[in-house]
Amino acid sequence: MKKLLIMCGTGVATSTVLMGKIKDWLKENKLESEVSLHQSKISDELNRIDDYDAVISTTLVPDSIKEKVIDGVPLLTGVGTEEMYTRLKDQLTSE
Repeated sequence: MKKLLIMCGTGVATSTVLMGKIKDWLKENKLESEVSLHQSKISDELNRIDDYDAVISTTLVPDSIKEKVIDGVPLLTGVGTEEMYTRLKDQLTSE
């Protein structure tokens, strides 16, 4: 099972919005049984990023983990969502 982390600055507001959208997307792509979702705030996860197969964040992340994190802001703005979902699917379906 793949582990997907959705994080924001506080682990409450925007990550909750993203959780709903990502759950719907996983269901549409028949991935919901293959992915476990986790929600948190960035300060709790900085040292555990490698524990996840994919990470989506709506807040700025340090350069040291930037390569591993998908920008989740497109899900809030509606701009660039297809590219974001493509990157997420690539991370979740790769070995």
